[in-house]
Amino acid sequence: MHQSGGNWVTALVPFVIIAVVLALRFRSMSKERPLKVETLWVVPVVYLLLAGSMLVALPPPPIGWGLAVLGIGVGAAIGWHRGKLIRIHRDAESGELRQKASPIAIVLLAALVVLKLGARAIFGDTAVGHPGSGAMLLTDAFIGFALGLLSATRLELFLRARQIPAAQ
Repeated sequence: MHQSGGNWVTALVPFVIIAVVLALRFRSMSKERPLKVETLWVVPVVYLLLAGSMLVALPPPPIGWGLAVLGIGVGAAIGWHRGKLIRIHRDAESGELRQKASPIAIVLLAALVVLKLGARAIFGDTAVGHPGSGAMLLTDAFIGFALGLLSATRLELFLRARQIPAAQ
């Protein structure tokens, strides 16, 4: 069986892009950033609208809905843990809340991306048009997982930030 020379390059490109993005993200994770408690709801709501539109545009079969709900549960559990890994404190000088992400948190997200790319390699791009295909069912689960992960992480940050005493 003969494969063209470009196939391995095409398969490698997404992983190279992910490696570059992760390297940049790891570098920026060493810096503290402001934590705006009043805007923590924005990302989960935007992703809820995005996930909802994807599920409405191509409704999954009943097992796909079940996998999406399961994905939400698993994502929420991991997101809650991820949120606990993010350090929060109030800056003594400015009085503002600050956050610093843990490298483990980004590893969790990287694993999700690699799993998604692996699913595409296993199931192929042609499976996307078939709602009951393994690729689409896996995508339904990933949609739920991401929604649970993002929502629970931000909820955990919100609850912890509320417990930090206000600046004097």
